Amino acid sequence: MKINKYNSLVFALFIGLSASAQTQPKQWTLEECVRYALDNNITIKLSELDVKNAVIDKRGALGSYLPSVNGNASHSWNIGLNVNPVTNIATTQTTQYSSLGVTAGVDIYKGLQNQNAYRKAKLSIIASQYQLLKMQEDISLNVANAFLEILFNKENLKVKKEQLSIDQKRLARSEEMVNAGTIPRGDLYDLKATAATDQQAIIVAENSVLISKLSLAQLLQLKEFTDFDVIDDTNVKDENNIMAQTPIDIYNKAKETRTELKLAQTNLEIAEKNVSIARGAYQPTLKGFYQFSTSASYGDRTGLDANGNLVTFGPDPVFTQFSDNKGHNFGFQLNVPIFNGFSARNNVERNKVSLEKSKIDFEQKSLDLQRNVYTAFTDAKGALNAYESSTVTLEARQQAYNYAKEKYDVGLMNSFDFTQAQTLLTNAQSDVIRTKYDYMFKIKILEFYFGIPIVPIITK
Repeated sequence: MKINKYNSLVFALFIGLSASAQTQPKQWTLEECVRYALDNNITIKLSELDVKNAVIDKRGALGSYLPSVNGNASHSWNIGLNVNPVTNIATTQTTQYSSLGVTAGVDIYKGLQNQNAYRKAKLSIIASQYQLLKMQEDISLNVANAFLEILFNKENLKVKKEQLSIDQKRLARSEEMVNAGTIPRGDLYDLKATAATDQQAIIVAENSVLISKLSLAQLLQLKEFTDFDVIDDTNVKDENNIMAQTPIDIYNKAKETRTELKLAQTNLEIAEKNVSIARGAYQPTLKGFYQFSTSASYGDRTGLDANGNLVTFGPDPVFTQFSDNKGHNFGFQLNVPIFNGFSARNNVERNKVSLEKSKIDFEQKSLDLQRNVYTAFTDAKGALNAYESSTVTLEARQQAYNYAKEKYDVGLMNSFDFTQAQTLLTNAQSDVIRTKYDYMFKIKILEFYFGIPIVPIITK
């Protein structure tokens, strides 16, 4: 019986461990984080709606080529003396009157405003798509930065924990040395304080990890982020060999691929179309129109019979009246602008000013792109040098620490000097972590300017 209970307990424990392993939170890769952000970020969704609005505006501009057709109908009651609109005879009676009509109109010539408005609408769609693409690129870069921030904080936490483990071993060793009379008791107190400081540093590092995870989860619009974690990919690598390129090569590539430059160019073309649309108000407009109408009256009619007597007749059938009272009206309408209080001229001048601003903005974007590319290249090169230097420094600090530890273990170094050597080692480890992730992020920025996204962005 006891054996069965023991087997049941082991089986239940095995099932529990298996379930725990199955519910282990998924670790996200950088590519998965970026893809999820592109699909779920609220700002990107708003930009996608702007693209839809631009498409709707294009349909509206296309509709200006088509004729407008409107139908109308009315029914009225006339009481007292009034003129029958069908017979044109003034009578004192209560009558009813119905009318039907259709009106159609079409712009034949409007100073090419419709054509330019349609071309502008097509450019607006392109501009909104570029704006969406730029938003997606910015979000991708922000996600990469937040992702690397998590890796930095997690690796920094590992260093703090390893440091605490070393100090705890030293503390235990020092207690033995104090009991043996090898070192003074004051050194033991220093080590206890150092271990307590290490524990505080671990708490701060753990909070940094949690905050960085929360920041990335919010950027991804995750609803459940309590168990959110990322995969520990800490290798420093330049997969695309971007550092082998020259700044001028990266800049020339950026001029062809960067979205902000394409967006500025499209906005410049839109401003040119706005000037053309405004100038169209100087020219005459010609419209064609057609109108069909018919009516029917429900009042009695008066007239002479065959004998010449004045008699009252009832109304003709409604559909007969609609057929008999049909009318057509069509023609052309020409409007020539002569003077409109300088409104057309002011509108043209206002759009010219906007055009000049768009030209300056395009030139500024080109200058900014050149400066940003050279700055990004210099930053990446400097980050690489800083990382390599910090790595060399860490190796030297590690050797110095090992030598200090040997002297401390045999009582040839006091606790204060040994703690100084350990602090220098910890600072060197932190510098390596900081410069490593700074270099990794600088590489991502440089790749962006060279047209290499973190993940391929698919336009919808």
